[in-house]
Amino acid sequence: MDIIISNAGGTPIYEQIATQIKSQILSGALSAGDALPSIRTLARELRISVITTKRAYEELERDGFIETVAGKGSFVAAKNTDFLREEALRRIEAALQQAADQARRAGIPVQELRGMLEVLLEEL
Repeated sequence: MDIIISNAGGTPIYEQIATQIKSQILSGALSAGDALPSIRTLARELRISVITTKRAYEELERDGFIETVAGKGSFVAAKNTDFLREEALRRIEAALQQAADQARRAGIPVQELRGMLEVLLEEL
């Protein structure tokens, strides 16, 4: 499991960890039942506090991405398709909002933006 921490941005480290693990789960790189490194192991590998890693795992568990079994560790939770779809929709909406904001600042009309989206969708 690859996790890259950046100290340059304003995003908290625990959030960077949680976001990257979520992305790996949503992309299929991590599957239901896969074991995650222990909190201590991940903290040691990333050279960060155990508390920071614990907070990331707690967030992932709260959001339903992982399950923690006492004495055994943390595992990728069985996929809840409704939840995964909602998460994907949330990410898409955020990306589209960012594109709409950039288009608005650049003075690009809505019709042209729609045309760009249609061309991108045709390429799929």
